[in-house]
Amino acid sequence: MSTRINDRIDALRNYMKTKSLNAFIVPSTDAHISESPPEYWEARQWISGFTGSAGTAVVTLDKAGLWTDSRYFLQAENELAGSEFVLYKERLPDSIKISDWLKGELFDGDRVGIDGSVYLAKDALEMIEKLKEDNIKVTADFDPFETIWQDRPPLPKNKVIEYPLEFAGETVRSKIEKVLAEAAKHGAESVWISTLDTIAWLFNIRGSDVADTPVVVAHAFISSDMTVLFVDTDKLTLTLAEKLRSEGVFIIDYVSTGDYLAKMCNQSVCLDVARVSYKIYTVIKERNWVVETTSVADLLKSRKNEVEANGFRSIMIRDGVALTKFFFWLEKAVPEGIVTEYNIGLKLNELRSAGLHSRGESFPTIAGFGANAAINHYQPKEGDCLKVEQEGLLLIDSGGHYLDGTTDITRTVAVGPLSEEMKRDYTLVLKGMIGLSQAVFPAGTRGSQIDILARKAMWENGINYLHGTGHGVGCYLNVHEGPQSIRQEENPVAIEAGMVVSNEPGIYRDYKHGVRIENMMLVVPAMTTDFGDFLRFETLSLCPIDITPIITSMMTRDEIAWLNDYHQTVYEKISPFLTGEEKDWLKDKTTRIN
Repeated sequence: MSTRINDRIDALRNYMKTKSLNAFIVPSTDAHISESPPEYWEARQWISGFTGSAGTAVVTLDKAGLWTDSRYFLQAENELAGSEFVLYKERLPDSIKISDWLKGELFDGDRVGIDGSVYLAKDALEMIEKLKEDNIKVTADFDPFETIWQDRPPLPKNKVIEYPLEFAGETVRSKIEKVLAEAAKHGAESVWISTLDTIAWLFNIRGSDVADTPVVVAHAFISSDMTVLFVDTDKLTLTLAEKLRSEGVFIIDYVSTGDYLAKMCNQSVCLDVARVSYKIYTVIKERNWVVETTSVADLLKSRKNEVEANGFRSIMIRDGVALTKFFFWLEKAVPEGIVTEYNIGLKLNELRSAGLHSRGESFPTIAGFGANAAINHYQPKEGDCLKVEQEGLLLIDSGGHYLDGTTDITRTVAVGPLSEEMKRDYTLVLKGMIGLSQAVFPAGTRGSQIDILARKAMWENGINYLHGTGHGVGCYLNVHEGPQSIRQEENPVAIEAGMVVSNEPGIYRDYKHGVRIENMMLVVPAMTTDFGDFLRFETLSLCPIDITPIITSMMTRDEIAWLNDYHQTVYEKISPFLTGEEKDWLKDKTTRIN
């Protein structure tokens, strides 16, 4: 594999020479700024061999580097081994930014290439300004992979399906009116949308153009005069096309997006530079007045309506039943020696598939035994993974899609004797998860302001984790949804009622073990006082938390009370759907602790 990667680097360098480029930057994103793009746009994975969802490859005429965050450090080290690519770790005190690295490698007058059609506008604008300081020019006109990627997959041709109103809870026309009303508050008369999950939400459609994500490759433009959906018309049935037209949607073939953009003029367009490509941003701005703001459509999507919220509550019971049956099976299967990291995902998918409205995995299961649990997004492969032995910890992060919602949950369980360090780490993670679960906060609070609640106990013991604590979750959409987040880095988007977020602190000790405990939560009103409106979290996930590794002396009374109450809720809601033996097992796993 490393030889093949180096050959690909050479091919890119030869292309760069023909275009007088001294460096080329390859992001992970596609023309829709997707976290997980269709195979057609997986150029960064193709050029580097690194399969993580976040990372940027940079190739100069004599060096190659791959930048990624802490979730993928160990994975990247393994996958880049033997190739020219050097790993550069992001978000560490001594991390070097790509722009600064390029300044050290290039000279006055050199040229850096990017493909503007897949490069995030916000990042491109920052890169251009930063490199301009050293008279290094960024040009966004090239897609080398059209030439050098000989067997490049085609764009997906999967059919688009209608998302029923009984699950969406709101008509397309109503959503469009709300988006335009929000844009008008910012002084804009129209909105451009490229992100696939937002388009799927807005037009009440779903698809299968991205693995494990029910979205459709499309762009959209909304104005008071016309709403346009740019989509491969061959993928629409006549019935669905007519339904969309009845909602006021004009359909144009996806390949004509550029032609339409080139003719747009004299519009005030609401654009989020963090949610659109540099090419689209520059084309629109050239002939129109651009209003830059957080995507108004994304914000509306993130606030779940009552139908969507109740859908999440409903699927958590079905998902919880599948998870309970899984852990019941796991406890018996591990001593029999039949459990591998890979077949854990197969078993979970089998059990979830039995649930009403199940639509498969929301992401490939992360199952890490022992040292592999320290790799945040570890992906076990058939024939190349560990058998789960009766010792230490096993971390399982999994999720499912249902027509009425999407799930994401992590449990770390003891499968054998534990060291005191494992127990301590487990208890600190649990304290953090409970700390955030119990939060009550004033309306307008941002995720960075409450992130400390999940880290406090760890920080007091000199421990930290480098990934975010919480992300949004879509309603039968992306398992990672914005614009809200709970993390140390500042995000100006407030945590609002109706948003669904994850709660997943963790501790990872390289080559030893990893612990993460994750629930999903719905933001709901808490109270209104003389000091304003306050919000809280309603825990949605329903699955027992392993009490075996807990050092109870490290827990407060409130934390133990929260855990006991949570387990009582789990038992009450899940047990009616279990067999006698499974019910007895769940009763034992949700026993109150003192």
